Amino acid sequence: MSEFFQTLQADFIKCFITKDRWKLIWDGLGSTLQITLFACLMGIAIGLVVAVIRSTYDKNGKEMRNGAAKALLSVVNWICNVYLTVIRGTPVVVQLMIMYYIVFASSRNSVMIAVVAFGINSGAYVAEIFRSGIMSIDQGQFEAGRSLGFGYISTMLYIVFPQAFKSVLPTLANEFIVLLKETSVAGYVAIQDLTKGGDIIRGATYETFMPLLTVAAIYLILVIFFTRLVSILERRLRNSER
Repeated sequence: MSEFFQTLQADFIKCFITKDRWKLIWDGLGSTLQITLFACLMGIAIGLVVAVIRSTYDKNGKEMRNGAAKALLSVVNWICNVYLTVIRGTPVVVQLMIMYYIVFASSRNSVMIAVVAFGINSGAYVAEIFRSGIMSIDQGQFEAGRSLGFGYISTMLYIVFPQAFKSVLPTLANEFIVLLKETSVAGYVAIQDLTKGGDIIRGATYETFMPLLTVAAIYLILVIFFTRLVSILERRLRNSER
C-alpha cells in the first residue's frame, strides 16, 4: 500500500509540479470558462431572435394577409428552420473545424473562433428552449396586451418575455452546463482548453492516469457546482410563484 502512495506521489510531482505543468491545467480551465461564458451569451442572443421569428410565424403566419410582410416573415422563418436543421443535425466538432479551417481560415484567434462556433451551435438549442417558453404562454396574455394598447413588439417585450424567460430559465441554465462539457473538443483546433492541457501533460510525461483523472475531476466539480446553482434557482422560482 505504501508503494502505491509513493508511486501516486511521484506521478503527481511529475505531472503537475515538474516544470510547473499545473499551469497547463490552470490556463486551460480559464480558456474553457471563457469560451463557455461568451458562447452562452452569443447563443442566448441568437436563440432569442430565432425563437421570436419562429413563434411569431407559428402564432400569426396563417392569419396574416398576403403581402410583403407575410412573404418576408415566411422567408426568414424558412432560413431559421434551415439553420436549426443544419446545426442540430451535424456534430459540434465538425462545425468547429469548418469555422477554423474554412470560414475563419485567415484568422489565428482560435478562442474567438471557438466562441463563434459554440455560440452558433448553442443558439440552435436555446432557440427551441425560448420558443417552447413563448408558445406555452396563453393566447389570452397576447390579447390582454393588445387590449391595453400595446403593439405586438411591446406585448412580447413587457408581457410575454418575462413570463417565458422565467419558465425556461432552469432549462437555459442546464444548456450552459451542457455547453461547458461540449467545449472539451476545442483542442481539435489547437486551443489549449482544460482537456487539451491534460493531453499535453499526458504527451510530455507518458502518464495517463493522473492528468486525465484530474481533468475529469475538474469537469465534475464544475458540473456539480453549476447544477447546484440551477437547483437553487429552480427552488427560488417555485417559491416566488406561491
